Amino acid sequence: MVSTTLKTTKSEEIFAAAQKIMPGGVSSPVRAFKSVGGQPIVFDRVKGAYIWDVDGNQYIDYVGTWGPAICGHAHPDVIGALHDALEKGTSFGAPCYLENVLAEMVIDAVPSIEMVRFVNSGTEACMAVLRLMRAFTGREKVIKFEGCYHGHADMFLVKAGSGVATLGLPDSPGVPKSATSSTLTAPYNDLEAVKALFAENPNEIAGVILEPVVGNAGFILPDAGFLEGLREITKENGALLVFDEVMTGFRIAYGGAQAKFGITPDLTTLGKVIGGGLPVGAYGGRQDIMAMVAPAGPVYQAGTLSGNPLAMTAGIKTLELLQKAGTYEQLERVTKKLAEGLLCAAKETGHATCGGSLSAMFGMFLTEGPVHNYEDAKKSDTAKFGKFHRGMLERGIYLAPSQFEAGFTSLAHTDEDIDRTIAAARDVFSSL
Repeated sequence: MVSTTLKTTKSEEIFAAAQKIMPGGVSSPVRAFKSVGGQPIVFDRVKGAYIWDVDGNQYIDYVGTWGPAICGHAHPDVIGALHDALEKGTSFGAPCYLENVLAEMVIDAVPSIEMVRFVNSGTEACMAVLRLMRAFTGREKVIKFEGCYHGHADMFLVKAGSGVATLGLPDSPGVPKSATSSTLTAPYNDLEAVKALFAENPNEIAGVILEPVVGNAGFILPDAGFLEGLREITKENGALLVFDEVMTGFRIAYGGAQAKFGITPDLTTLGKVIGGGLPVGAYGGRQDIMAMVAPAGPVYQAGTLSGNPLAMTAGIKTLELLQKAGTYEQLERVTKKLAEGLLCAAKETGHATCGGSLSAMFGMFLTEGPVHNYEDAKKSDTAKFGKFHRGMLERGIYLAPSQFEAGFTSLAHTDEDIDRTIAAARDVFSSL
């Protein structure tokens, strides 16, 4: 058995100090490791497929800052472009040509997007797109799916995934009933439930928003016909279909999940990859809908740092790298090898498990499965996952500290990294 001695003295000291000055010691809840036990490691630097903590330990990383590091951390081309951009200034608060460049790249790539507005986060993009949906249709209600996470805005914190699911929190205190009264929910992959909601709320539903591939309740694929069914139902009822591709955009395919599955929504939210590691978000869609956004139209949304030159530069360079021949074939191959290896390691050592991968996303649930929705995902053995996560950490493998988060690979991950990860998983599962 591999030695599992992991010295994290400096991480522990820094986190102890952080808990006195920041809620829970973190700037985002899942980072606190509450669902997996132990204390988080404190990062010092990242490069390629690897991270180093403040104690000097090295890990193979499968979080990738929750998705943006698709080309690998601190890619030299991205860093070089950012160095050049820094010389010109960090923020203008005014138009810059780089916005045009990235906007055109996004429009060329994503089937649904004819016009785009840049913002600073996925949460902000989803907030704005909800307002736009309601303004365009003149309706107030919206359907979301249980376990899908669309940011922490009040109206979306209803049966939300991500950190809410990880921490087992109910709908958040501080969210007034009035903010969520028009948010309807259905189980993911359940078309009949969606049809019933439309029948119960005739001419009241502005649209349906979902993660086309769920990543915030663990990795869950759409059933055959599910996305197609949503497209038909929304059209029949005069409602809009919105794909939240903050996580899947440019990761599932260059044109996102909508390009992969051949389903074109009316509106799309983006983030993660198009910032190349810097904070960014975007929403876009049909021109007639986007023309309602101020100053072209009456739907107000603004942001001082939106479209800032650093985020645009990193996004442009990242998308250029992704356009190279063989990129997505490589991501698909490496990720599939990892996912299949993890599942085999679990099953060969007697542990119930299910999961899979698609392009550069993967996931594994510690339950017999199959998992079609959040209710299925909740059957996972979260206590066992916590032990598995700690065992992997001790062997130099950094996984998302939650059973309810997807994992990510990058162009920097090698076959050697994958082999080492699978061997570590088999070692850990043998000890559980």
